[in-house]
Amino acid sequence: MLTAAQRMGPTTMARAQALLQEIAEVANQDDETRLRTINTFFNRQILYRDDRETWGVVDYWASPLETLSKGQGDCEDYAIGKYFSLIAAGIPSVKMRMVYVRAQVGAGIQAHMVLAYYPEPNAEPLILDNLITEIRPASRRPDLAPVFSFNAEGLWQGVGGSNAGDPSARLSRWRDVFTKAKAEGWW
Repeated sequence: MLTAAQRMGPTTMARAQALLQEIAEVANQDDETRLRTINTFFNRQILYRDDRETWGVVDYWASPLETLSKGQGDCEDYAIGKYFSLIAAGIPSVKMRMVYVRAQVGAGIQAHMVLAYYPEPNAEPLILDNLITEIRPASRRPDLAPVFSFNAEGLWQGVGGSNAGDPSARLSRWRDVFTKAKAEGWW
C-alpha cells in the first residue's frame, strides 16, 4: 500500500503512514476500539466535499488512497475508507455493510452512505458516519432510512437478511472501487 501511496505524492504517503500506524496500533484490540479509532481517523482527517468540487463529476467513489490523497471526500468516500481500513485492522468484511440511506438533514432528505458494523449476524448494527461522528446503534439514528446495503459478500434490500444479488455485478462503482483498493494493496 505504501508503494501505491508513494506514487501519489508525499502528502498521500504521510497520510497513508498515519493511517497504517493507527491500524497497527488497534489490530490486536477489541472490535469497539478498532471501530472508534478508524471512525475518528477518517472523520478528523478528511474534509467533507461534494464530488463535483473534489473530482469535477456528479458521483465518484474514491479508493481509500484517493481520498487520503485529496484529503477530502463525500459520504461514500468516508464509508469506503473506513470499510477497507477496518478489514486491514482485522474486522471480517462479513461484519460490515455499506448502507445507502435517505438521511433527514434539517428540513430535507438527502441521499447518504454510512458504514454499518454487525457484532453478530442478526444483531442491531452500529453506524459509523461522517454526519454524526459518534458511533451509535441504528435504533439511535432515526434520521436514517436504509434503502440497500452491500459488502464484498452480497447486496441486500434495506439492511435485512434477504440477499439481493452480487454487489460487484449490480453496483459498477463498488466493483470499480474494489478493483482500485486491491491495486493499492489493501489485501
